Amino acid sequence: MTISSSLNAGVTGLNVNASRLATISDNIANSETFGYKRATADFHSLVLNQSRGTYSAGGVRVTTGRAVDQRGALVTTNNPTDLSISGRGMLPVTPFTAVTAGNGDLPLYMTSTGSFRPDSNGILRNAAGQALLGWPADRDGNIPSFPRDTTGGLEPIRIAENQFEGDPTTRIGLGVNLPATDTLSDGTGDPRVLVLEYFGNLGESQNLDITFTPTLPTPPATDATNEWTVTVNDGAQGGALVGEYTVVFDDTRQNGGTIASVTPGSVGTYDPATGLMSVNVLGGALELDIGEPLQGGGLSQLSDQFSPLSVTKNGSPVGNLAGIEVDALGLLTAVYDSGFTKTLFQIPVIDVPNVNGLTPLANQTYQVSQDSGPFYLWDAGDGPVGDIIGYSQEESTTDVAGELTQLIQTQRAYSSNAKVIQTVDEMLQETTNIKR
Repeated sequence: MTISSSLNAGVTGLNVNASRLATISDNIANSETFGYKRATADFHSLVLNQSRGTYSAGGVRVTTGRAVDQRGALVTTNNPTDLSISGRGMLPVTPFTAVTAGNGDLPLYMTSTGSFRPDSNGILRNAAGQALLGWPADRDGNIPSFPRDTTGGLEPIRIAENQFEGDPTTRIGLGVNLPATDTLSDGTGDPRVLVLEYFGNLGESQNLDITFTPTLPTPPATDATNEWTVTVNDGAQGGALVGEYTVVFDDTRQNGGTIASVTPGSVGTYDPATGLMSVNVLGGALELDIGEPLQGGGLSQLSDQFSPLSVTKNGSPVGNLAGIEVDALGLLTAVYDSGFTKTLFQIPVIDVPNVNGLTPLANQTYQVSQDSGPFYLWDAGDGPVGDIIGYSQEESTTDVAGELTQLIQTQRAYSSNAKVIQTVDEMLQETTNIKR
C-alpha cells in the first residue's frame, strides 16, 4: 500500500539523518584532535518494484565511513619525534600492550601522525599507548634489507640502549704539504713529524706518529730527489711501526708537486686506485688517505713550507646521548654531545591501494581490511608516499563551518521526515473516520 510505504520512507529518513547527525557530532567533537579523519554519511535511495499507475516509496539507507585520504594541515611543534607525513602514507604503530606481552606478536596498526616520546624503557610511544615501529640499523648505522610486504623486520623503536656510544677512527685524510727544498743536496735531512689523535674501539684517545724523512741526493749528484720515507707508529702499541712507505713526487711542469709513486716498505699497503694507505693499529685497520698518483689533494711537495693544510678524520670519543632527530627519509639518528651521530632506526611509510577502505580503530589508528587491499612498506619519499616530517603534527580534517552547515541541513531534513510521518498519520486517521 502506497500510504504505508510513505510511512516507512519517513521512518528510514529519520534513521539516516540520525546517523548523519552522529557523524557531524563526532566530527565537531574531534575538530581539535590531531590526526582525526572526518566521518562521512552517504545516503542511497531504495527503489521498490513499481506497478503501473501506483508508486511505493522505498525510502533511503545510509553508509558511513572515514575520509582517510584527506590530509589535514601540518602544525609545528618543539618535539623532534612529533611526526607526520607530507602526502600519502601512514606511520606503523602497534599497541604497547602487545610490546609488554613479549610474545613477539605485534599487530600492525597505522596512523597519519603522532607525538612519540620515550617511556621509562626508552620505547617511543604516544599518549594513547601506541608504540612506533621501525627497522633497526646494524652496529655501523646501516639499515639492512628487510621484506616490504610483511612486518617481520619491524620492531618497537627503543633508544635507551644507546645512551652512550663511541665511534672508532677508521679513516684519516692527510692534506699535508712537504717542503721541496728538503730533498736538495743542501738539505739537513731532518725528519718532519706529524702527531695525530685517533679514537680506539672503546672510545679511548690514542696517538699516531707520522714521520716524513727526506732522501738527500748522493754526492756528487745535486738534483733534488723528490723522495720521502714515510713511517707510521702507533702509540697504542708502544710506538710500534705499523706503516712504512717510500713516496716520490713528480717535478714536471704539468703535475709538479703531486705524488708520482708510492712503494710500501716492510709493513703496510697502498692502493693507487683509491690513494689509501692501510695500517693496522691496535684496534684494527686504519686507512690514511694521501691521494692518488698525479692527482691533487692529499700529500704534496711544494716550496719550502711544511704545512698540514687539511687533516680530517672520522670517529669520536664516547659521548652521552644529547638528542634524537628524524629526517625526511625516516632515518632516526642519535646525536651525542661528542658531535658523533649514528643512525638507529628507519621508519617506513605504509601504503595500501584504497586508504578509505582501512578499518578505523580508536586513537586515530587504522588496520588493513579486505576493502583496503594489502599493505606495502615504502622508504619515506619513495614511490607514492610522502616524506616524514619531524617537529610537526597533522591537524584534524574537520571543517567546523562546513559541519555546522550540514547540521542545519540535517535538522531540517529530520523535521521534514517527521512531518511526513505526521501527515501519513493524519491521512490514516481520515481513512478510519470514513466508517463513522
